[in-house]
Amino acid sequence: MDVLANFGLIIIFALVLILPFRVKCVEHNLEVFLFACGVASLTIAGFMTIPGEQTGWSLAIVTEALLSPLNIASFFGIPIGIVQIVLLVGLLLHVFYHRLQAAIVSMVGRFSLQWMVFALIVILGFVSSIISAILAAIILVEIVNALPVVRKAKVEIAVVACFSIGLGAGLTPLGEPLSTIVISKLSGVPYHAGFTYLFEKLGWYILPTIVVLGFVGVFLFSQSHTGNEHLECLVERETVPEILVRAGKVYLFIMALVFLGEGFKPLILEYVIMIPSAGLYWINIVSAVLDNATLAAAEISPALSSQQITSALMGLLIAGGMLIPGNIPNIIAACKLGISSSEWARVGIPLGMALMLSLFVIIFVPGWLGIG
Repeated sequence: MDVLANFGLIIIFALVLILPFRVKCVEHNLEVFLFACGVASLTIAGFMTIPGEQTGWSLAIVTEALLSPLNIASFFGIPIGIVQIVLLVGLLLHVFYHRLQAAIVSMVGRFSLQWMVFALIVILGFVSSIISAILAAIILVEIVNALPVVRKAKVEIAVVACFSIGLGAGLTPLGEPLSTIVISKLSGVPYHAGFTYLFEKLGWYILPTIVVLGFVGVFLFSQSHTGNEHLECLVERETVPEILVRAGKVYLFIMALVFLGEGFKPLILEYVIMIPSAGLYWINIVSAVLDNATLAAAEISPALSSQQITSALMGLLIAGGMLIPGNIPNIIAACKLGISSSEWARVGIPLGMALMLSLFVIIFVPGWLGIG
């Protein structure tokens, strides 16, 4: 039975990877599709047996799926949910529509668009570990949505900035669920992880990468921007029903990720955590379609070596930007800006693979050569 169940989970994983890019109906209804796949994977996982682990459906998993969208991060000790923030910010923007539009117009008039793109990507990447990835992503999409640039440029700016936000949010437990889980799991012997643990461990890799992403964003923007400075600077005023629908889609999206993460947990526990550091780095590319917090919860343990922890986390954080389901900022940006799976992948996959390869060389090659 376990063999058939494993095969079924692999089939579902393949469908999640392929169908959003091949079938328009799936691409336009990604939340519903991922939710259905999550339900199917969790059902199949129930036929598998892993000693000491709960598999398949349970009241705890259903409760987590229902509550996670409403309590997905912590801001100065106060639980916050992505759905409430998306809903609240959407309503505030609806009310203060004219003031926001005037502020964006003023900012565009004062600074060059290239400088704004660079600052947006780098600053949000740096502060996302303090203000949370959720708030950073909401700030991002509202500014990008109002920039007087062609749609292609908006998509590229959003994707690059989401990579930056996702990486930066991994530096403190305030940034995102992944970092909170990691600190919690490593708080005891031998690592005694505290608030600054991830910053001290990953900051050397993440902070320079965020700056590089700023330059990448400017380069892509320069290639896509038409040079027409007279494009209208417009903040679209959503209707209240549109705001409610968008919040509902985000809720369903997060539920789907919880189900998918729990559904694929048997595969992760049985195979992934046995992989050495370099392999673990690359296998975590699955973070592009699975919730990286769930993967971190399954993989990270005090029993891992320091290099295994570094490689696992860097793989998770980088790959999370490659596709829409990979990270919370991606979901917010895609829902607000109407970015399709194929549009995201055209930018996210090449950029993600370039980052994966570059950081792989930086993390592993010096050790193999006996340097440092």
